Amino acid sequence: MGEEIEVIHSWSAPRSLSTSLMYSFSQRNDIEVLDEPLYANFLRVTGVDRPYKEELRSEMENDGNKVVKEVIFGAGVKKYRYCKHIAKQRVPGLTNELMKRGKHFILIRNPLDILPSFEKVVPPSFLEMGLAELVSIYSELSESGRPPPVIDAADLRENPEATLRGLCEDLDIPFQDSMLRWEAGPKPFDGIWAPWWYKSVHKSTGFSPAKKYPTPFPTSLYDMLEQSLPFYNMLKRHARRSSSNYLNSTLPHPSLPVPANEKLLAWVGDEIVPRETAKVSVFDSIVQGGDGVWEGLRVYGGKVFKLEEHLDRMLDSAKALAFSNVPTREEVKEAIFRTLLRNGMFDNAHIRLTLTRGKKVTSGMSPSFNRCGCTLIVLAEWKPPVYDNEKGLMLVTATTRRNSPNNLDSKIHHNNLLNNILAKIEGNNAGADDAIMLDKDGYVSETNATNIFLVKKGRVVTPHADYCLPGITRATVMELVLKESLALEERRISLSEFHTADEVWTTGTMGELSPVVKIDGRIVGDGRVGPITLRLQNAYKNLSKDSGVPIPTYEKS
Repeated sequence: MGEEIEVIHSWSAPRSLSTSLMYSFSQRNDIEVLDEPLYANFLRVTGVDRPYKEELRSEMENDGNKVVKEVIFGAGVKKYRYCKHIAKQRVPGLTNELMKRGKHFILIRNPLDILPSFEKVVPPSFLEMGLAELVSIYSELSESGRPPPVIDAADLRENPEATLRGLCEDLDIPFQDSMLRWEAGPKPFDGIWAPWWYKSVHKSTGFSPAKKYPTPFPTSLYDMLEQSLPFYNMLKRHARRSSSNYLNSTLPHPSLPVPANEKLLAWVGDEIVPRETAKVSVFDSIVQGGDGVWEGLRVYGGKVFKLEEHLDRMLDSAKALAFSNVPTREEVKEAIFRTLLRNGMFDNAHIRLTLTRGKKVTSGMSPSFNRCGCTLIVLAEWKPPVYDNEKGLMLVTATTRRNSPNNLDSKIHHNNLLNNILAKIEGNNAGADDAIMLDKDGYVSETNATNIFLVKKGRVVTPHADYCLPGITRATVMELVLKESLALEERRISLSEFHTADEVWTTGTMGELSPVVKIDGRIVGDGRVGPITLRLQNAYKNLSKDSGVPIPTYEKS
């Protein structure tokens, strides 16, 4: 007499190496397998046609709930029963016991590979693919507190042993070496549909690597591919990867500076989308040539600080670069507010606002290819000031010189930041917080990311905004200097003046007003935050708390 058996459910779309995986598990000495036990019920409920439909329905049990109770969860002679399921076969009317009992996992495969293979037997459709149901299965199991392991057929082919070991670990069963190979030919447990679908797998004796170069993808299946890929990509984000794949093709998933940003929403184009789907076209000008303008803004107490000033600069920059079909000021503000409201971000948040020239009709540099209008991106993140504004920063001087207006005017707040990035690399290599950039004549311009000020004998001095960006925070601090009745001077400043200054600070939306305590190994002042710096930090804090454009519908608690 048989005993109660533990069931392992494999869920997949068709043509996903699911039969190969079934053959793999069938080689274990502690398992028996079932090949799509719910197939006949699926045909009965949906009325889908198959060349073997009548034969299948006459030989297999058609009552799905009877299959679940007596076949899938019936008594057995082995410790485990492996059930190969195709996701679309989980049709309405099946008992909840199917999902509540046993161990479940999901096998996925890129629709680029599934669709051409599937078309050889049955015309593909969204229903036939069943990827939406596969996502539903993942979501349902996750909501019940049992998120299923997900493995990708590509990993199975590239490194079958590591992938199978990982899957067995997730299923809490021991791995067996026998899973890596099987004899060629039909198997006694094959479904009666095997002659139509299993010709290739019957020739196999194990998981074989994918062909290095794929065959052309049929354009007739392009629409189906567009429909299917989002579901595959959603599941792929949860897939277990073997250690070899991490070394060969991707890096481990990095931790985020602020974990709450993992589930943020961003505005791209004309819609709000989750972080992982917040992407622009490969034809967008920002990808083709860094052709865009941007602003950084901060949110304090339900208000966007200096919003109008930032929009002035962004729209001026877009005009200077001859953008066309630019969104209106009110449209940009609406996108900002909607993004903040959707994220519930009303304080201690930073906005990276980007406007690109837009998507091109073909790759190339010429703006004449831009015929789709601009692309607006609103990226709001939980982000405290990025610098240590209490202990202070250490700066070094970069050899990379700041762009000259002869080449690229810094008054255009553009996304072509390689000049700054090269200087930042020098700062990183020196272990500094940032790097000072000089102009072509050797005078200090700014840092790679911020404007810069010094204090000498009570006078505040900052470089002319000829080479450096005329920053919004820079202008705000200059106003505060005058309000605090301090002397202010804009002029050329040599590097040695910064080396011998009494106080130095940097300004920028990302870091606010940040004290500098060391430059090129020289201690600034007494190495502590100076009195004028502290005074202006407090004035800036009060200003940011009391002013700004209110976020609509926000009510302070």
